[in-house]
Amino acid sequence: MEQDSRLAGTVRPGGRTARVRAAVLEAAQDELVLHGFHGLTMDAVAARAGVGKTTVYRRWAGTAGLVADLMTELADQSAAHANTGTIEEDLRANALSVLNAITDERLGPTLQAVIAAATCDDEAAAALSAFYDRRIREWAKSIDLAVRRGELPEGTDGQEVIRAISAPLYYRLLVTKEPVDKEVAERSVARALVAARNGAFAE
Repeated sequence: MEQDSRLAGTVRPGGRTARVRAAVLEAAQDELVLHGFHGLTMDAVAARAGVGKTTVYRRWAGTAGLVADLMTELADQSAAHANTGTIEEDLRANALSVLNAITDERLGPTLQAVIAAATCDDEAAAALSAFYDRRIREWAKSIDLAVRRGELPEGTDGQEVIRAISAPLYYRLLVTKEPVDKEVAERSVARALVAARNGAFAE
C-alpha cells in the first residue's frame, strides 16, 4: 500500500481534464484531512482546487462520488504485491506497506476520515470497501505464489491471510489507540504465518 500520499505530480495523460481531476482530488484529500468526511463540501473543494464549482458538480455530483474517485486514485497509486521469493519477506513487505500508509501524515488521516464515515454512511462504506477489496486481492497474489512454491498448504485463502496481518494494526490505530510501529507489524506477520503454515486459512 506504499504510495506518495499527495496527488500532485501524478497527473495521467489526458490534458486539461486530467489536470483538473488531479487538482480536485488533491483538494478533496486536503479537505478530508482538515475537516473529515462530514465536513467535506463540494464548494470548498472547488475553491481549494482553483476550478469552477460547476466543473466539480458536473463530474462528481456529490461528495460521495468525489471520495469514491479519490479512493480509486489512491488504490491506483498503491504498490503492487511483493514477490521476493519467500513468503516471510512478502508478508513483511505487506505489513510494512500497511504501516507506512496508516502512519503517513497525510494518507493516514485520509484513511481514518473515510473509515470513520463508513460507520454511518453507506456511500463512504462502499468507497472504502472497494479500496480495501482491491488492495487485499492484489496482495493475496503473494499467498498464491507461496502455495505454488509449497510454502503454504493447498487451499490457503490468500485474502484471509492478508486481512489477518493488517487487522491488528488497524485495531490499535482505531480502537485502542495504542502505538503502531514496525515491531507490531513484525509480530502480526509472525502470528499470521504460523497460522497459515498450520492450515488455519485453508479452505
